[in-house]
Amino acid sequence: MGNIKTDISLRKSLLEDVEAVAREMKISKSRLFMMAIEDFIQRHRNKKLLEKINAAYQDDEPDSDEALRLSRMRRHHRKLVEGEWQPFAD
Repeated sequence: MGNIKTDISLRKSLLEDVEAVAREMKISKSRLFMMAIEDFIQRHRNKKLLEKINAAYQDDEPDSDEALRLSRMRRHHRKLVEGEWQPFAD
C-alpha cells in the first residue's frame, strides 16, 4: 500500500522536538511520525485486548485447586527472581 500525504498541526515546541529526534535517529520526520503512530496504535490495541481479557476473568474466582497452583507458582517465581530486582535509587 502506498503512502498518502497529509497535513497536521503541531505546537512549535513539539515540532522542534520531532526534528531533533529525527536528526538524532538519522531518519525523516515522516518516518518518525509513522513509527510513533504505529507504536501508539499497537499500544491502544493491546490495551483494548487487555481490557477484554480482564472483563472475561473479572467475575471468576479460582477454585481451590487453581488457588493452590497459583500460590505455588508465585512462590516459585519469587525464588527465581530473588535478588534480581533492585529498588530504584534516588
